[in-house]
Amino acid sequence: MNKKIESNIFLFLTAIIWGFAFVAQRSVMEHMPPFFYSGIRMYVGTASLLIVIYFAYKFPKFQKVIGGDPVDENGQPYSKRQQKRFLLKAGIYFGIVMFFAANLQQVGLVFTTASKTGFITTLYIVLVPLMGIFLKHKTTANTWIGVILATIGLYLLCITESFSITFGDFIVLIGALFWAIQILLMDDYVKKLMVMKIVAVQFFVSGTLSFIASPFIDPFFATPVNVEGIVHAIPSILYVGVLSTAGAATFQGLGQRHANPATASIILSMESVFGVIFGFLVMHETLTPRESIGCVLMFLAILIVQRPVKKRNDIGDGADESGMNEGKRE
Repeated sequence: MNKKIESNIFLFLTAIIWGFAFVAQRSVMEHMPPFFYSGIRMYVGTASLLIVIYFAYKFPKFQKVIGGDPVDENGQPYSKRQQKRFLLKAGIYFGIVMFFAANLQQVGLVFTTASKTGFITTLYIVLVPLMGIFLKHKTTANTWIGVILATIGLYLLCITESFSITFGDFIVLIGALFWAIQILLMDDYVKKLMVMKIVAVQFFVSGTLSFIASPFIDPFFATPVNVEGIVHAIPSILYVGVLSTAGAATFQGLGQRHANPATASIILSMESVFGVIFGFLVMHETLTPRESIGCVLMFLAILIVQRPVKKRNDIGDGADESGMNEGKRE
């Protein structure tokens, strides 16, 4: 099989897994409160990622697929002491950000659909380059076009005819801001540490914070923690904790070996589309014509933001620049 086709297949599998994750997370909200659920699935995700890291060091070929330990500007690996210091800082920073991102998304799913959550969350792909302006990152014309389309799409998707946004949609939107912050913060640390290590620690920190917050916040939701709810949530916890973290991350690594970065990011953004498809097939969720147009506009915005833009001074050389800062949502 052609290597590019093989890579695209792995990327589509990743998008499908992430798309179904919205349905898996939504399906248990009637049986388990959001923060307690987040804590459990974060711990399961940490364990699954530790297994992946173990195999990465056990089998060097596998490590090449998912990415090994980065080296410094002199081509030398960072010392264990440096890695521990980087990992501690990254784990705390990203764990706190993920705590807000994941739990806001989970709380939003109590009040809105998996379909709408998928599209609103994927808006982080537009928000990343937009927020990068404050960090003096270059912003392309495609980014501004994408922002305009995404704003119109978000209005049609979330704002009701009475000019009010639903509580669930608003919470998910705030969560998307935190996903964007996480990507921007990670940009520096991925050059110093294996990505899997960062993600494993941030999941552990986020899960711990979720368990700490659970007794104080979860009582505001009608669903108490009980044995029946935990049993009902096991399939969702295993799917999101194992397949949507370690599994999807591995598939993403396999897919990006031979895929063009712009193509890879576009395929991965299909998670929002698969979220709508699975929301309809599994949970019988439907979108109004107005919401459907909003989804189309937001998806177009995502594609435009990720479309490569040629540099003016390099047009003759065929060089290009992507309008999107690459990142990964776990």
